[in-house]
Amino acid sequence: MAMEETLLVRGGARLMGEVAISGGKNASVAVIPAAILANAPCIIENVPDIDDVAVLIEMLRWLGAKVEFDGRTMSVDPRGINRCDLPYDLVRRMRASYYMIPVLLSRFSQISMALPGGCAIGPRLIDQTVKGWTTLGAKVEQERGELIVTAEKLIGNEVYLDMPSVGATINTMLAAVLAEGNTTIFNAAKEPHIVDLANFLGSMGAWIKGSGTDIIRVRGGRPLRGTTYTIIPDQIETGTLMIAAAATGGDVLITGAIPYHMEALSAKLLEMGVYIREEDDLIQVRGKRPLRAVNIKTQVYPGYPTDLQQPMTALLALAQGTSVVTETIFESRFRYVEELKRMGANIRVIDRVAIVDGVKRLSGARITATDLRGSMALVIAGLIAEGETEVLGTEFLRRGYEHLDTKLCSLGAEVKYLSREMRVLEHAAR
Repeated sequence: MAMEETLLVRGGARLMGEVAISGGKNASVAVIPAAILANAPCIIENVPDIDDVAVLIEMLRWLGAKVEFDGRTMSVDPRGINRCDLPYDLVRRMRASYYMIPVLLSRFSQISMALPGGCAIGPRLIDQTVKGWTTLGAKVEQERGELIVTAEKLIGNEVYLDMPSVGATINTMLAAVLAEGNTTIFNAAKEPHIVDLANFLGSMGAWIKGSGTDIIRVRGGRPLRGTTYTIIPDQIETGTLMIAAAATGGDVLITGAIPYHMEALSAKLLEMGVYIREEDDLIQVRGKRPLRAVNIKTQVYPGYPTDLQQPMTALLALAQGTSVVTETIFESRFRYVEELKRMGANIRVIDRVAIVDGVKRLSGARITATDLRGSMALVIAGLIAEGETEVLGTEFLRRGYEHLDTKLCSLGAEVKYLSREMRVLEHAAR
């Protein structure tokens, strides 16, 4: 993706209409590597057409797997895998690349891979992941920015995570299904995509109980077969569109969602004065003015999700009163605030706390995204700002939001991706 591309957002339109949620990014990047564990092809449905998925496809094909993807349904045949090295250029592009390590251990006794990449939102240590692997019998070394994981045999054990880390929980589950005997993961993360991974593994023949709770039990060593499985809807895309509807004073019906996953966000939007109606897999959001200020504190699921902290802060920039946003998960997740301030937001950041004094309006500006969820905060700010906003760093948006421009335009927004050449023509035409 060319770095010169921008997303042009013309503010002022109310989002109105109906929009369908794509398959979950966080679920997909865990489920797709897990397909390597099968002894036959897997069919994975409702896969989002995003850049993180494209990277995984490149990885699987590099390893020797046969992969077909039509933009919605993916077929993974792992039987041709004949190598276990992954190029640094691919690994650095996504955090979830390290999910490849435990699944490749099913075929190779030693894996060497660069440390995972991803967004720059603060230290993202993998010590809990390493703890899970080593407790099950793997040897893990780090040399020159690479992880070297060796395991002739994995043995089930009790794994006590110091914190409910999503990455550590997923990596330990993937290793545990390979291990001989029983594994119990204590203080496991409970996010919906962890439950989705457990359900996918279960459909392959794995025995996993307790996903969605803080204790997960796995009986390892069972042969895993090919399967057909449908990915859950994206919790963060759902929340982002709910926030965008509220921010623009719109009226949007979101379909294909799971309202239960959105309770923490829905509670805060209701507190702000937003109308919300839930029914089966539908969520209707109707924005009102004025919006009331609220306090937000990110927590592990089922608390308020850190991935919705940034979009919510953009909404709070126009709420009446003072809001306090406390980030407890990632220490560098307020980098986007400087860009919001360039648009007229009144926000002070003190360590991991942002104090947001609501203003009457934001103004369009040329701004730069620095991470995936922060980029969406800037888009929402652009939707409610006066004038035009150009968001640079669109590679972050494309990593996690499927056909963002098309979806927003279907709701009445004026949003479009512009290449460098298109941007020059756009400016010349004014």
